[in-house]
Amino acid sequence: MDVNQVFARLIAVLLLVIPGLAATFGFLEMKNAIFAYAASFGEDQGAAGFGWGQFMLGLLLFAAGVGFIGGWIFFRDRKRNYVAPRFKAKRK
Repeated sequence: MDVNQVFARLIAVLLLVIPGLAATFGFLEMKNAIFAYAASFGEDQGAAGFGWGQFMLGLLLFAAGVGFIGGWIFFRDRKRNYVAPRFKAKRK
């Protein structure tokens, strides 16, 4: 295998791993925001406010990561003609 080909494959793998890690981190941030809110009900000080900033950051990262990977799979399947007829590219 040529060195350039190995480098190109490494870049291709990273293009899928980075959005996957972002989606995972986003999911964990949303989970942590919900858990911290639910866990605060047992404290003596009363319920703390919901961490909207943390939750929205998690939602943004999760949606971007899943959207990128889903779009990549969709366009790859469209190129290989694996999609339903309604998703195929329109011919002129």
